[in-house]
Amino acid sequence: MKIYDSAHKEKLDFIPANEPNTVNIYVCGPTVYDDAHLGHARSSISFDLLRRVLCELGFSVKFARNYTDIDDKILHKMTTTGKSLEQITEHYIASFEADMKAMNVLEPDFKPKATESIADIIAYIKKLEANGAAYIVEGDGVYFDTSLDDEYLSLSGRKDENLQARVEREAHKKNEKDFALWKFDENYYDAPFGKGRPGWHSECVAMIYRIFKPKEGQKYQIDIHCGGSDLIFPHHENEAAQCRCACKQNLAKYWMHNGFVQINNEKMSKSLGNSFFIKDALKIAPGEALRFYLLSTHYRANFNYSIDDLSASKKRLDKIYRLKKRLSGVAASEVNTSFKQGILDFLSDDLNISGALATLDEMVNDANAALDNSPKDKALKAQTVANLEFAGRVFGILENDENEWFQWGVSDTLKERINSLIAARQIAKKDKNFELADSIRSELGELGVELMDTPAGTVWEKI
Repeated sequence: MKIYDSAHKEKLDFIPANEPNTVNIYVCGPTVYDDAHLGHARSSISFDLLRRVLCELGFSVKFARNYTDIDDKILHKMTTTGKSLEQITEHYIASFEADMKAMNVLEPDFKPKATESIADIIAYIKKLEANGAAYIVEGDGVYFDTSLDDEYLSLSGRKDENLQARVEREAHKKNEKDFALWKFDENYYDAPFGKGRPGWHSECVAMIYRIFKPKEGQKYQIDIHCGGSDLIFPHHENEAAQCRCACKQNLAKYWMHNGFVQINNEKMSKSLGNSFFIKDALKIAPGEALRFYLLSTHYRANFNYSIDDLSASKKRLDKIYRLKKRLSGVAASEVNTSFKQGILDFLSDDLNISGALATLDEMVNDANAALDNSPKDKALKAQTVANLEFAGRVFGILENDENEWFQWGVSDTLKERINSLIAARQIAKKDKNFELADSIRSELGELGVELMDTPAGTVWEKI
């Protein structure tokens, strides 16, 4: 497998850093002060695909995604809402996880929270202090001395320090580039260097150290560190620097970053008023359709979101579901070797999604044509079901019931009415009252419902 490494800025052969066939992945998760937006969705889905592909290739994957649940933005939300830190963060963590479930994102093996990692963060800062890489600014906090890391800025490749975004510029720092590891605050946690709370950049390195337990002598602590492109600098740059100075190791062998999300060709930004929440997109299309849409553009490319494109992508997924429905009740045999290998060959090339999805589309078209010609071919049907199950597993799709998929957007109240009318129609047909049965069918049509009478009974779809 080849993946694009952000540090080397080229595709590299993927070779596990420490254990053959074992891959340790860490993804930077959300700061939980608001509902998750499409940027969070894009990152989560991109690296969920990576995880699924590695598993299909035979690797054992350990996957972690954190929650930043103490942060200046959360403290500001506490002030404006009067709610406690726990009330805010627990609400938005639950909301985020509901969004992830809706989009078929696999549950991480580890979901560390900053507030549950305070002892680890303090211990990590003490390691930096012992190595001379951390210093105290009285009345402010503990800072990392970037001058002690000869490789600082090697990940992002930045040269002009004056252009660095999101870097604190306190007058008492030794260097302009230095960043806070710990912020003094009497309202929070006891620490040897002063009561306070962690800086943003000190969380993930401490969590990685605890979760993956790197051994001395290893060159890399984990295999792959992932996140959005906006995290390359300063967040990932600062994480990497801390690891080198605290542990004399590299944090990750490979760094992977997904592209930005744009809304109708504008960068997604709360300041521009176009920060589109996942929950809003889920009112327009099912979570799986949103996943399929966000997946359809290569993870490193910037993604331009539009409702029209989301609708078009759902229709592409509908066609795959239509084949699944055509084969409803058929047991799977063995997946077609050529089809499986074709998908994996594309995805093994830095997650080449366009080639992989084109292969899936071709299989769907060929299967439909073959079934038209040989509708009773049991071997063809069984293998096609196996192909769909494989595709569903890799892409994270086809997890819905095929009948319910085509009923999406219909309220529970209307479903009750539809099912009641269908039952009445069945009685009318049994009584040979075909005029009433046809009348009910017309009434259902006016409700936007299409009926299909099958050997297994009557099913319906939203038109």
